[in-house]
Amino acid sequence: MAAQDEKLAEKSNTATFPGDAYLLSGRRAAGEDPAKREQIIEGAKRVFMNVGFDAASMNDITREAGVSKGTIYVYFQNKEDLFSAMIENERALFLATVRTVLAAHEDVEAGLYKFGVSFVTHMTGEKVINAMRIVLGVRDRMPDLCRRFFKGPENLRSVLCDFLEHQVATGSLKIDDLDLAAVQFLDLSSGSFFKFRLFGTMETPPPPEEIDRVISGAVRVFMAAYGAQPARTG
Repeated sequence: MAAQDEKLAEKSNTATFPGDAYLLSGRRAAGEDPAKREQIIEGAKRVFMNVGFDAASMNDITREAGVSKGTIYVYFQNKEDLFSAMIENERALFLATVRTVLAAHEDVEAGLYKFGVSFVTHMTGEKVINAMRIVLGVRDRMPDLCRRFFKGPENLRSVLCDFLEHQVATGSLKIDDLDLAAVQFLDLSSGSFFKFRLFGTMETPPPPEEIDRVISGAVRVFMAAYGAQPARTG
């Protein structure tokens, strides 16, 4: 009887949660290795960017990522799931970048300018434009993928809203509708760049001096509308 009790006790002490397997064996449970997940996503990104969403296959991604097909399905259900994960990765990296940019500038105009430059540079880059074309190409068949691409629990607008709210609290801005003001600044910053890039009218990203011209103008217009003090000139 005592021996049986010892076996039961030993069984009850075995891993019951995914993370426990790693703690007990020194190896991560299936589907829980962040490095492996990132390896798969990076391989998928190269395939999607090279051949597009429809032409990409899980076999292509498996080869590019250097993993077995069994491994890839432990982490992702299908290529839609993989594409969404790729987009979320890119979104998180960019949002972290612009948050850092805004946090580094207490001055409202400097913060808006740096934010605008980062925003336009990112959104008109080849990688983002290609991804958006892919999403728009499958919008009718996979509307949820399109919604997940353009929306999220945290997006660029919410990051900018946080900065504007802080500037209102410090007395640098007077804004009644933060969400509207954020949208207006994003629209002012993007100008025609994004539309021209998306539809191929502008074949390469805008040069830095043109981005500077547009973003500087956007800041002046925004501050004329919402600045608590008269906008600086020059």
